[in-house]
Amino acid sequence: MGLRKARVEDVPAIQRLINAYAAKGLLLPRSLGELYDNVRDFFVFEQDGSIRGVCALHVCWDDLAEVRSLAVEESSRKRGIGAELVRACLQEARLLGVKRVFLLTYIPAFFERFGFKEVPKELLPQKIWGDCLRCVKFPNCDEVAMLLELGHGDVIEEVEPRERP
Repeated sequence: MGLRKARVEDVPAIQRLINAYAAKGLLLPRSLGELYDNVRDFFVFEQDGSIRGVCALHVCWDDLAEVRSLAVEESSRKRGIGAELVRACLQEARLLGVKRVFLLTYIPAFFERFGFKEVPKELLPQKIWGDCLRCVKFPNCDEVAMLLELGHGDVIEEVEPRERP
């Protein structure tokens, strides 16, 4: 099936993927209630009737959104699914008129190819005083904050998808 917007029936699978990453300290855990509240933020990548990857675009303010909760099933990594999910979030940000998109990550090189640049976390007070307060790593966060300025007419770099079985 491929990339699509999430539906309410996807929420348990979305939670399983995100919370598997959270158990490794790579993402914040998300409750079912929180995911149902924010299901419209999510894109999923479905293959063979199973959710293989998820990512969300969460609007924080009139000019700021966050790419969050990028998770790809371990057996489906290195096939371009993550890149496809990020591109979908960035295209949606542009359609919504969002001017800046940020994220926190342990893999900055992955996001640099989309044009994200490293920034001090202090530039993101909406995040710091929101989700970050709930994190066990607060205030000693070891993630890298990154920001992408979206201009009118920007084209998201096409990242070559890898072959999928």
